[in-house]
Amino acid sequence: MTYKDTLDYLYARLPMFQRVGPMAFKKDLTNIKAILEALGNPERYFKSIHVGGTNGKGSVSHVIAGCLTKMGYKTGLYTSPHYKDIKERIKIDGQFIDEDFFTDFINDNKALIEAINPSYFELLVAMSFSYFKHEKVDFAIVEVGLGGRLDSTNVIEPLLSVITNIGYDHQAFLGDTLVQIAGEKAGIIKRSTPVLIGERQREVEDVFIKKADNEYATLKFAEDYTRIEWEDNLDKSKGIKVIHDGNIEINASPTDLMANYQLKNLSTAYSALRWLGDIADIKFTPEVFEKTIASLRKDYNFLGRFDVIQHSPFIVLDSAHNVNGMEALLKEIDSIPYDDLHVVFGTVTDKNINPVLELLPTKGHYYFCKPDIPRGMDADQLLEMARAHSLKGISYGSAADAYNAAIRNAGTNDLICACGSIFVVAEVI
Repeated sequence: MTYKDTLDYLYARLPMFQRVGPMAFKKDLTNIKAILEALGNPERYFKSIHVGGTNGKGSVSHVIAGCLTKMGYKTGLYTSPHYKDIKERIKIDGQFIDEDFFTDFINDNKALIEAINPSYFELLVAMSFSYFKHEKVDFAIVEVGLGGRLDSTNVIEPLLSVITNIGYDHQAFLGDTLVQIAGEKAGIIKRSTPVLIGERQREVEDVFIKKADNEYATLKFAEDYTRIEWEDNLDKSKGIKVIHDGNIEINASPTDLMANYQLKNLSTAYSALRWLGDIADIKFTPEVFEKTIASLRKDYNFLGRFDVIQHSPFIVLDSAHNVNGMEALLKEIDSIPYDDLHVVFGTVTDKNINPVLELLPTKGHYYFCKPDIPRGMDADQLLEMARAHSLKGISYGSAADAYNAAIRNAGTNDLICACGSIFVVAEVI
């Protein structure tokens, strides 16, 4: 099969959560264990760091991977979902998986695929581990897909587990309370394996403490060790100041992760790297962190998180799709001067979107759209739901149509934001 044939085969044969939702989620690890055993358990051939949480896990994963690459280690990175290209999910030192390896892996394992009938996600996890083994990576940063306890990535034995934070998302799978969701996320905590929690959240911190105690795992909270804040340079440009264990280790360092909500993610990543320095005997330095965050988007193909693509009008793309993510995005928008707000918004049918709609400012101009996937919510249905929250707008047949309408209507001093779903961002990025 050619690469295109391979993609067609995958889409036709394997259920893909990104496209069809709940029917693609397998609530056990049977398939992934069977596939990996048949492949010779490639996950045992490299050192790994496991990163979970509700929001920020992609950013934290990219920063850790970027720093390890800057230090000279061959570093794999597995993340999900993707924006434009499935190969985004599997990277080594910022470069997408080799297309020939991708195609050969599917061709060589068709019998195995058809015997086990895994989900799309399960197969890509297995492919990533096989690729990392084949390429002899030193480290692999593995981002949890959904939840933690039953996620297909939860077969690795990492050097360090990281959980960024807990918020409401995917309640149909993870539970209706923060404590239930935290319990699922805590499922990546392994026996005698250090675990770092990004934020102290009073409602759920005991869940992690008890789980770590039961597993004899040393637990730390990143915010107890690292604080990151903005600092102005002499030329008035913005940089970050890193305070670790009470000492200023970085002062006014530039970064291309300019959203305020990234400060917590950077703090979590920094604490993880400092701790990893002890766990894995690597020589992490603040200078490595500075070099990495200065050009992470370009060096590691980092997409979709407060991507500013134009300044007049100001256009930003952000994958915020749950309450915590939207609250963070709206705080960022509030810090930017503009005349009128134009919001391109789409979502999926299997999410409770009303709490997110309740947050959106009523003074904005809304361009509602259906993401181009089977589980995308009909734009007219979304418009009706939005009206119940006093949001005014028009529905469009596609994200591209909605985005182009926003551009036509926006003045030079206006702000356009595309959000609500990674799939909306993917169609306009």
